[in-house]
Order: sequence, then structure tokens, then C-alpha cells
Amino acid sequence: MLVTFSCPAYADITMFGDVALQLLKMMGHSGTVPSALASEDVLPALARLEKAVAEDAQSAPPGEPTEDEDGEPIVSLSHRALPLIALLKAAAKAECHVMWESSGGS
Repeated sequence: MLVTFSCPAYADITMFGDVALQLLKMMGHSGTVPSALASEDVLPALARLEKAVAEDAQSAPPGEPTEDEDGEPIVSLSHRALPLIALLKAAAKAECHVMWESSGGS
């Protein structure tokens, strides 16, 4: 499954469902897809996400592998969250809602 985040103030962002659900829960949301945040809920969700991502980055064990079993680089959750954080910041600045929905895939 893929999840696409959208708001009128920023380009759509699509990410893998497992990562999207993890980030939604870090924002304090239930993880329901499809769903949305009202404009007044964007700033608190952004603050929760940034705090949770920072805590996750600090809790990473030292010496963690940098490549997966196929030799591909491992992308940290904090890096995966950057596009969503940018979208939430744009939505907060423009005082607009944020929506997300499943966009298929596997």
C-alpha cells in the first residue's frame, strides 16, 4: 500500500504505507487511511511528529548497520519524515487542511 498526503499549499507526497502509518501515529493520529487534519490541528500534529522523530533518532543504537541485506543504504525514519514535515509546515503557514489516502500499490 502507498499513502499520498496532500494539502493545497504543497505538492503531494507519496510514501510506503508502513512508514506513513508510523508517522501518522507519531503525529498523534490513529493511523486511519483515508483521513485528514483540520487546519487548526496541523501545528500540534507537526510538533508531535518533530518531537517523536527527534526522540527516535536519539534512541538509535550506535553502530547500527548502514546497509540492508541487499547492500542498499538504510534510510532512517528521520529522513523519511522530512517531506511530510515540510508539507505540514507549509499547511500550518497557509492555515490549510491536510488529507491522506491510500493510492494503491503493494
